[in-house]
Amino acid sequence: MNDMPLYVYKKELKSLKKTVINYISIFTIIVGVLLLFWAFYPVISFEVYSRLFIKKSFSSPVYLTQSTPDSIISENSVLGLDTLQNTDTDLTQANLWFPKAALNTQSKQKIFIKEYFLDIPKLNINNAKVIVGGDDLTKSLIHYIPNSLPGEKGNVVIFGHSTLPQLYDTKDYKTIFTYLSSLENGDLIRVRIGEDNYDYKVSEMFVVKPDKTEVLDQMYDASYLTLITCVPPGTYWNRLVIRAKLHDSLIEF
Repeated sequence: MNDMPLYVYKKELKSLKKTVINYISIFTIIVGVLLLFWAFYPVISFEVYSRLFIKKSFSSPVYLTQSTPDSIISENSVLGLDTLQNTDTDLTQANLWFPKAALNTQSKQKIFIKEYFLDIPKLNINNAKVIVGGDDLTKSLIHYIPNSLPGEKGNVVIFGHSTLPQLYDTKDYKTIFTYLSSLENGDLIRVRIGEDNYDYKVSEMFVVKPDKTEVLDQMYDASYLTLITCVPPGTYWNRLVIRAKLHDSLIEF
């Protein structure tokens, strides 16, 4: 008998074209996964860090509220939280950071200083310009709803923009507060108005929702500096609040 097989199966060799396409597909998938990791890792890591180490509540010792009551503006109004769900919201405008306070942005005091400067040595932020009562966060930090100045008793609230850490630049006001969460109690924040220096020490850090306008309240038991930015990095879901207290300067009474 002839033992020769009736059929012979021969594996077809892949063409060079198919091999290149397969490698390109694998490369594209890997790049896509890395880009997703690059974009979402800062958000996830901040969420984990904030849940473990950053408070979700705060205290306001002696204050005089300037926030708009809930009865005046609802969370679903045009300037309410529904605005923040719109991806087209321009968070470079300071008045959109706390929508419930947007209808009450008038200062109760006459402030004649138009700008001053802020240093945060730990974050390598030097000579950052603060515009008093401004709105455009792409050009400076903003002293929001000014009712007192650094060195005076009261609460000076300063907004600064943030973004993904990969895009951080201390000279770019669109990214300047990206690493604000790295500050710890006792860290120095210095404010310079003309020839006067005011040194503040960080005393408190917490995260709030955009409807918690209490962080804007005036507190007259001491001189406070409150720095605020959006978190997690690259988003505008919540507000990170760094509160500091005047350390080594004369307070104006």
